Amino acid sequence: MINLYRNGAIEEFITRYESRRAQTAGEVEARVAGIIADVRDRGDEALIEYARRFDGAELLPSTLVVPAAEMERAHAECDSTLLEVIREAIGNITRFHRKSIPRSWIDWEADGVVLGQRAIPLERVGLYVPGGRAAYPSSLIMAAAPAIAAGVSEIVVVTPCGADLQVNPVILATVYELGITRLFRVGGSQAIAALAFGTQSIPRVDKIAGPGNIYVAAAKKLLFGQCGIDMVAGPSEVLVVADESAEPAFVAADLLAQAEHDPLASSLLVTDSESLALAVQREVTGQYAALQRREILSRSLAEYGAILLSSGLDESVALANRLAPEHLGLHLRDPWSVLGRIRTAGAIFLGSWSPETVGDYWAGPNHILPTNGTGRFFSPLRTEDFFKFSSVISYSREALTRHADKIARFALAEGLDAHANAVTKRVQNDG
Repeated sequence: MINLYRNGAIEEFITRYESRRAQTAGEVEARVAGIIADVRDRGDEALIEYARRFDGAELLPSTLVVPAAEMERAHAECDSTLLEVIREAIGNITRFHRKSIPRSWIDWEADGVVLGQRAIPLERVGLYVPGGRAAYPSSLIMAAAPAIAAGVSEIVVVTPCGADLQVNPVILATVYELGITRLFRVGGSQAIAALAFGTQSIPRVDKIAGPGNIYVAAAKKLLFGQCGIDMVAGPSEVLVVADESAEPAFVAADLLAQAEHDPLASSLLVTDSESLALAVQREVTGQYAALQRREILSRSLAEYGAILLSSGLDESVALANRLAPEHLGLHLRDPWSVLGRIRTAGAIFLGSWSPETVGDYWAGPNHILPTNGTGRFFSPLRTEDFFKFSSVISYSREALTRHADKIARFALAEGLDAHANAVTKRVQNDG
């Protein structure tokens, strides 16, 4: 069910594991590039054609948009207990993201120089909500909450519909609960292209956020520069670092929770305890039998699941930093003592009572996280991602005169005499 690797076999597994990072290249990107060009050139007409081809949905320009009445009806018909859970989750996640709202600032220096930075919310953002193997209203909340906290002026949501043109009713109810009014029933790479370029129905946005499959990820990668993106995400992953104090049933449950996402999802345990490793193997097999998504689980665990038997905690931490997992669980006797040594992880879950699921739905930090090793340079989706920043510079006549010679000298060293002239013209007759 899940294989155990030790010594040299660990490197062999990691080589195969890291090969996932190339799977959005080549053929996928070539196909997506064609779709992007088509949507750019034909707009709604292309979206309707791709909905028919990929989703079996016979859309019209008038049915691309989801009317407010449809969202309101889904909200009214949503199970009241579930709706209360969604409402509380929105509150938790929004409160967390309000704590990191960036501020504008100005410094008045003594010599007549004023320097600062303006933090300006983006005008319009597009949020992608997956709807393939499963619908994810939680991802909608995670993308929308920081945008709302940032004060984005307009939020546009895209999500695929079924052949019956229906959007998942819980997604509809969640959109309504969030107060978002613009929703379109379009998915896949064509939806990303529509947001980036704009069509007759869908407005062009400044930035796109939200997870999706490899086609969505490829489209975001190819369109970066046409608009902003949150990150280029790949298959989901969890890595658990555990010692002999860990509860095997908890570790196995975390590995299985990640594996059920996708056949390409990765679930790894790194431990220096062989007895724990063997106990987790048994638990994974036992818990798997009672779960619903067994076909996905078996493929994910066989291809990209593993238990890596390390020589000690130092090697376990080194492997975690090397692999830069999306989710990192520290099932250790003293996880807080290890936290400072973790350099690359999307979200860190400390202790046996902090399952990944609490971060997926409830705690507050974002679950839209860097994957595929990109935690080396990407961060979780944050409120700051929905801001742009402008520098503020003001010099008085006296301040410019005082620094003019040095500024001009620097410009002339680069061979840019017009740059130097822009300073010296102002001060040469200053007296």
